[in-house]
Amino acid sequence: MHVSVSDENAEREPAAQQVSAFLERRREQIAQRWADAMLFRTVFTVSRDEAVEAGRSVAAALAAVAATGRLDDIRAPGFAAVRDQLGRMAAARVRRGIGADGLADEVAALREPVTDQLRGEFPDPYAPEAQECVLALTVLMGTLRLVVLDTTVSAGEELIARQREQLHEVATPVIKLWESTVAVPLIGTLDSARSQVVMENLLDAIVAERARYAILDITGVPTVDTLVAQHLMKTVAAARLMGAECIVSGIRPAIAQTIVHLGIDLGTVLTRASLADALAYALSRQGVEIAPVRMADAGAR
Repeated sequence: MHVSVSDENAEREPAAQQVSAFLERRREQIAQRWADAMLFRTVFTVSRDEAVEAGRSVAAALAAVAATGRLDDIRAPGFAAVRDQLGRMAAARVRRGIGADGLADEVAALREPVTDQLRGEFPDPYAPEAQECVLALTVLMGTLRLVVLDTTVSAGEELIARQREQLHEVATPVIKLWESTVAVPLIGTLDSARSQVVMENLLDAIVAERARYAILDITGVPTVDTLVAQHLMKTVAAARLMGAECIVSGIRPAIAQTIVHLGIDLGTVLTRASLADALAYALSRQGVEIAPVRMADAGAR
């Protein structure tokens, strides 16, 4: 028996509700058609059944969204069930070199096979009621395209954030210089996020190496302002709480003048002109003497 969305009971339903019922009823047929579409076919290459199953999930999500009447809302709860899946699909296409425009076109291509099936539900596919349902479906599929693009952008932002965090960690290595002595050579701009990474890495190294002396070398830091000075003070204080004496080295003349001009008080912070001077201080505190090699001795060696 053929069931049509134009039945007498359905005529009193809003177009969105009719579209929802259609998507739920024809979910299997829609999934089979979508499995051959570019977006699904190029992502699920191992088994067509995987593409069909993914299509079923997306069709079910669209039916849930249509049932609420929020056809143009990318934040509609119905999309939550497939956001991760759509994100993975989009990411797979992006990795294959498909840009945002190409991805949007692939999602838009999913509308035609569904629209064809929807028109077939009506005795007259161009009757006003049929046209209203097609319009509702068109809006819904347009929203799906926006959801895919929004998910792609969000995933890209998360990836960039993870890469930035990894870069901060790579750019702030903690080096063991001697027994009980570690150092962090800072290079580049020191902002709040990176300062937090510096502090965490340094404290972890103090614990791991049982360090009694920690050197913060700012030779490679181009400028020092009030914010940078505050970050340094907090790191020094945290190191002291961990039982290590912190030494700030590499304060160049220009930076020293800037600190004085800004009225920043580093009186409680132990400073040295260079990393070598800071290391020499830490070694002397541990009873290690450093003596210059005489030229005669060096020649004999």
